[in-house]
Amino acid sequence: MEWSISEVARATATTSRTLRHYGDVGLLAPSRTGPNGYRYYDEAALLRLQRILLLRELGLGLPAIADVLAGQHDVVAALETHLALLRQERDRLERQITSVTRTIERRKEGGPLMAEEMFDGFDHTQYREEVEQRWGREAYARSDRWYRGLSDEEKRSFGQRHVDIAADYARARDRGLAPDAAEVQEVVRRHHAWLARPMAGAVSQEYFLGLGEMYVADPRFAANYGGEDGARYVRDAMRVYAERHR
Repeated sequence: MEWSISEVARATATTSRTLRHYGDVGLLAPSRTGPNGYRYYDEAALLRLQRILLLRELGLGLPAIADVLAGQHDVVAALETHLALLRQERDRLERQITSVTRTIERRKEGGPLMAEEMFDGFDHTQYREEVEQRWGREAYARSDRWYRGLSDEEKRSFGQRHVDIAADYARARDRGLAPDAAEVQEVVRRHHAWLARPMAGAVSQEYFLGLGEMYVADPRFAANYGGEDGARYVRDAMRVYAERHR
């Protein structure tokens, strides 16, 4: 049996663009390409895609997934690898649960938020594929090199700056300030400066606006700003800033 790329995309809740990207990087070749250019996948390809998606859910980047698939040909050995990764993911999720629980407690009690607590168990590489697809591999590589070059204290300080920015957005929204209010735009200025550090100052308008849209579209991003409504508020404020600073 074979399935078209659109059928596979629907069955796996992914996109045709993602499947084509997997093929372009040598991770998932279609079993056949029709005369019209459409890609088709057989059972073997679907089994491979199942493993790819599992590894993606575990937080592995595409190069790491390629290494895993290339090095594991025995089914039992492959499952043992998955099991080990699942256990690692369970441990990471437990740390995230503890981290989020502490954040909720601190917000309820009015205590200060601490970056080292809020981001325990989180991996800054989890958005690698999105960044590379939207803005190119060099954009991700440049920011990744910058981040890995920081000391532990510098990483904590950088994370705390974002925590403070997100908290200031939330306070402004709670006060009913419009996205174009001067006080809100000052928060956006700090946000823009924060983004500029790993990008070596090269924050294009396209990147800035695109990031605002991702905050709204992706629940992982929206969670940083109190959910979709908070993310929309931040997105709208970023739009105002981008328009004023073309």
